[in-house]
Amino acid sequence: MRSKMVQVRVNDAIDEIAADEWNGLVGSGFPFLRHEFLLAAEYSGSVSPETGWIPRHLTCYDDSNRLRAALVLYEKSHSWGEFVFDWAWANAYEQAGFDYYPKLVAAVPFTPAPGKRLLLRDPADAEAASALLGAAIRLAEETDCSSVHILFPDADELPLLQEAGLHVRKDCQFHWHNRGYRQFDDFLATFSSAKRKKTRRDRRRVAEAGISFRRFNGHDLDDETWKLVYRLISVTFMRRGSLPYFNLNFFTQISQTLPQNILVILAVKDGLAVAASLFFESDEVLYGRYWGSDGHYDALHFEACYYQGIEYCIDTGKQVFEPGTQGEHKISRGFVPTPTWSAHWLKQAEFYSAIGNYLSEERRHIERYMEAVDAHSPYRKDETQGDT
Repeated sequence: MRSKMVQVRVNDAIDEIAADEWNGLVGSGFPFLRHEFLLAAEYSGSVSPETGWIPRHLTCYDDSNRLRAALVLYEKSHSWGEFVFDWAWANAYEQAGFDYYPKLVAAVPFTPAPGKRLLLRDPADAEAASALLGAAIRLAEETDCSSVHILFPDADELPLLQEAGLHVRKDCQFHWHNRGYRQFDDFLATFSSAKRKKTRRDRRRVAEAGISFRRFNGHDLDDETWKLVYRLISVTFMRRGSLPYFNLNFFTQISQTLPQNILVILAVKDGLAVAASLFFESDEVLYGRYWGSDGHYDALHFEACYYQGIEYCIDTGKQVFEPGTQGEHKISRGFVPTPTWSAHWLKQAEFYSAIGNYLSEERRHIERYMEAVDAHSPYRKDETQGDT
């Protein structure tokens, strides 16, 4: 494939690409696109044709055969594990007699964390970015794929995506921002009196139940501890009728290859672990990913998933805590609505046009929703939190 004389390659596995070159594009600030993370996803079988994720990673090289730009890309036979919901689009395609699957998706598997999707050695290399997007669209046109979807890109990538002809979709998550707090009570001091009392009551219930917490970084997690953590997470997934997207082999592998990016917080009662929260981290950001418990404990979910994460951010100087998707209950815990984005191209012109109109109306709804939920923020009226 060629675009503006830039040659783009399709790679059917991440290990076809040199790890040092790939990581040179990613840097250290976003763990989910590190070569180690993607390799563990593929090697563990969590990401594979059998699970409906076929790697189609795009790369382009300069004249000296050095990696210039890349786009993580998968051919998908379903929409599970994406967190940008297009089931209605798939149904409309089917009712019209077209196949929506397979489709091409540029995303981190099972990970709704915003970040760069166009990996460029030179951030100003618009030519390489255009070549990657053009190659993705042509790959869809030349195969049976109905569409191309770029999920959770950074906001500053949107102009390039729009120039390539993709429709932009707006959504929101709830993120926490560190305002220079020295301790958790400094954070609580920004709450209204009623919200502050409620938070302290929640935390007190956990402490009165005899539950304490232990932190483990990736270096501290041996195979037996991972088995315990994975069992707790799996039990909670199974209560919802499914299994974790990533298997145990994935976690044990990244514990060895990305130990500095992993945090596990165990809830302990009477000497036994009763719950676990699994996070990823960079120097600036904490990412909440999975949680599990062996039963119901009053207020433990909020403590293990949110308050412990906030406390960790304050202790380590992290500036942002992204706990994952959805969950209006996060508002009362100090998280604020934050816009997220995706971009979409569809092969069928009539559907592409209709979805463009739909996304314009949906954006207005999202913006009204963000304003409405922000009105329930726990912060005092003289406090300004986050960027919306």
